[in-house]
Amino acid sequence: MKELINDAEHVIFDSLKGVAAAHPDTQRVDLDNRIVYRAQPPRPGKVGLVSGGGSGHEPLHSGYVGAGMLDAACCGEVFTSPVPDQISAATNAVNTGAGVLHIVKNYTGDVMNFDMAAELSAAEGVEVATVLVNDDVAVQDSLYTAGRRGVGLTVFVEKIVGAAAEQGRELGALKELGDRIVANGRSFGIAITPCTTPAAGKPSFELAEDEMELGIGIHGEPGRERVKLGPASDVAHQLVEPVLADLDFTGAPVIAMLNGMGATPLIELYLLYGEVAPLLASNGVDVARHLVGNYITALDMGGASLTLLRADDELLDLWDAPVNTPGLRWGC
Repeated sequence: MKELINDAEHVIFDSLKGVAAAHPDTQRVDLDNRIVYRAQPPRPGKVGLVSGGGSGHEPLHSGYVGAGMLDAACCGEVFTSPVPDQISAATNAVNTGAGVLHIVKNYTGDVMNFDMAAELSAAEGVEVATVLVNDDVAVQDSLYTAGRRGVGLTVFVEKIVGAAAEQGRELGALKELGDRIVANGRSFGIAITPCTTPAAGKPSFELAEDEMELGIGIHGEPGRERVKLGPASDVAHQLVEPVLADLDFTGAPVIAMLNGMGATPLIELYLLYGEVAPLLASNGVDVARHLVGNYITALDMGGASLTLLRADDELLDLWDAPVNTPGLRWGC
């Protein structure tokens, strides 16, 4: 496998050095602890927002540190949770006395380590609340989770709750808002090629040239079914139908994201969204806002995921609020 790295052991450190060099005006990188912070310290009285997880999902999470989104992101090894001391250090650093909200994807390691970090920070007098994202409708339990996996909706939680935090909302209100987003959002993903972790140097699973995997996870986990790869019009149905079957998205404005898994070019993502959009409309789904691109990836996996959020005027206003991060930027 060909990779643009120095060596597999130092991929995360070397990548974060690049983040620091690329975004000195908006981000500050603690290389020793592998934490990305906003360049400017938190505003007094603002609730801090901390997220993180295994690396390999870029721009999630480090790419969403900045005005209107996260205050800090903890970067674990590839597909491996950050450790409790790392998360607690970030939590304490962004606390200004108003408390800190953890945004956590539902993976066993992430949940356990963020819980332990919250206990460590609480022992130092920091109030911590948690929003657990579990939007993947593909499987109920997997190798990495008890319950549904947390995937694309994480981007929506970080953006919308981030905007509310900028308004000065209190910790309890932010947790309630995050939980409301989780209750009203769903995701489903497919893969046409597997991903390759730098340490392994080989694909995480095998797919024949004429096969695709339905319901994949963002760590290279196989999905719930393997089928023949058809045209994009067929793939659109395979993305949309499981999401709509799980939650009623009619009767309200919807925010949609067609996300690339890392190796699918934009020409294909836009082509696929051209099939997804009319399919959603024909099912009575009113897409009020949308994103198309790579927002939560699985290294070099080929494929896509669809995330839908049943919204309202408040959520749309918060979505539209200014944001200035490497991964999302508008209204600035």
